[in-house]
Amino acid sequence: MATIEAMVRRALAITWLGAALPALAFDPAYAAWDALLHEHVVVLPGGNASRVDYTALRREHAQLKAVLDDFQSVSRAQFEGWSKPEQEGFLINAYNAFTLEKILTRYPNLRSIRDFGTVFGNPWKDRFFTLLGAPMSLDDIEQGMLRKEGAYDEPRIHFALVCASIGCPMLRKEAFVPARLDAQLEDGLRRFLADPSRNRYDARRDRLEVSRIFDWYAKDFEHGYRGFTSVKATLARYADLLAEKPADQARVREQKADVDFLEYDWALNDAKSSKPGTQSELRSRAAVARAGAQFRLRPWFRGFMLCS
Repeated sequence: MATIEAMVRRALAITWLGAALPALAFDPAYAAWDALLHEHVVVLPGGNASRVDYTALRREHAQLKAVLDDFQSVSRAQFEGWSKPEQEGFLINAYNAFTLEKILTRYPNLRSIRDFGTVFGNPWKDRFFTLLGAPMSLDDIEQGMLRKEGAYDEPRIHFALVCASIGCPMLRKEAFVPARLDAQLEDGLRRFLADPSRNRYDARRDRLEVSRIFDWYAKDFEHGYRGFTSVKATLARYADLLAEKPADQARVREQKADVDFLEYDWALNDAKSSKPGTQSELRSRAAVARAGAQFRLRPWFRGFMLCS
């Protein structure tokens, strides 16, 4: 049963949509999108990972379609008139919303977003929607716009864009909004690094074991954007999240520990697939990650494995 707060959010979103449809006005507060996230994103104990209740979301597919229509109502000219935080928040929200839509086109008959294909049918390269007046893919948003050099220069987007997989950073239970975008991006990065099933310092081996996201997008952390000059330097800044003991934190902070990249978990981030957040699940995820710690992708094959 939905909570009173969720019911209020949903009522406000429906009220706005009803008023906005005749004029096709875009809602800069993302009320309808925020309401869907609040109702269907399940945050795991600890607050550093989440799942999506796709079964319930599928029952409200019409509401998600209305949100997507709202995104698609924005013209290129309108978008270009916005501030950088407004543009960036819009693109992140759109990416995450269209990813959910992609999953719902086949749910529940898939176990991973990669079931669509990694070459033919690639879900990140398929232009299955229109945005800013042009056919668009998830890759067009991430690679062509958000990661375009000189556009936003924001490495923390990698902890905001969610590819519907357990290995991804958590999908937030709220929309990204311009006024709080910097705080939301920083919070997303901190929560991701604080999840020991995906990022941690192994004192026994004196090595950092971190998400392969830092391998795939290493260059984004080497240009000095937001003060990040390398993956190691980035991890050093958040040593307190990666290690518990002061001595271990010092090793990370001084960049003395080498880095291993963990195997990526491409399983669907579905709330129904397991009882999320249980200790057994966390131990299982950690075990899988440790087993893949030594795994390396050859450069020519890496492109097939990228989240987008």
